[in-house]
Amino acid sequence: MLSYRFRLYPSKQIEKILFQHLDLCRWLYNRLLEELNKAKAEGQKLSQKDTQALIVKLKMEKPELGQVYSKVLQMVNYQLWNNIRALSALKKNGRRIGKLRFKGQWFKTLNYNQSGFRLEGKKLFLSKVGAVNIKLHRPIEGKIKGVFVKRELSGKWFAVFQCENRVIPLDRNDRAIGLDMGVKHFLSDSDGRQIENPKYYGRSLEKLQKAHRALSRKRKGSKNRAKARVKLARVYEKVVNQRDDFLHKLSRFYVNNYNKPDKKAYGFNRGMNCR
Repeated sequence: MLSYRFRLYPSKQIEKILFQHLDLCRWLYNRLLEELNKAKAEGQKLSQKDTQALIVKLKMEKPELGQVYSKVLQMVNYQLWNNIRALSALKKNGRRIGKLRFKGQWFKTLNYNQSGFRLEGKKLFLSKVGAVNIKLHRPIEGKIKGVFVKRELSGKWFAVFQCENRVIPLDRNDRAIGLDMGVKHFLSDSDGRQIENPKYYGRSLEKLQKAHRALSRKRKGSKNRAKARVKLARVYEKVVNQRDDFLHKLSRFYVNNYNKPDKKAYGFNRGMNCR
């Protein structure tokens, strides 16, 4: 399964609808969690099928849920149970965990699984939303199985396509490599390369400090504070994108050129892994 991430440019009207759908999904998530907690307090046990069936009843209580594509609502229930299973796995591994928290204003994903979407040219059509402008900067390979519509803290919208694709193995070779993650250098390998740490965070520290100060001066709840929060989020987003790009290109270089670890190389005996 491969993922393709593309930028969305919704109109003001479409963006308003997307916000409404996110808010309704957040309400549904919290209400299902509330029902689970209530059942547990009464000594009852609800299954994933029980909460799935509960969505139909909640539509009668809150008719606005009918504005959201039914599959998206089902995936909210799926997300809830995924979170429950993740906490249960952590508990089995001996980790101390708390209770599953209710979603605040940071619910940011609509999951169109299997249906409810279609891609035509430069438009992504979403059921009960409409047509959204999309920038396809590269071709999509494979069969599209689903789409995540996400809004980041920076205010940008993205569509993440989940595609079923046949993985083509790389040509094998006998080249081995050992890697050592360091402090002075980001990485040293057994072939004599030393990769400098780009220190994207340090290079953006002045901009981050300036954005933080601007945010702290704004009155809580004001529109200016909301704008300042978006500006700060965009600075952080750039740092994350730079770091991800650097790591992806570096890892891709080693994957393309080496097939196996060098067990005799310095660093491998210290627990480093490579391919």
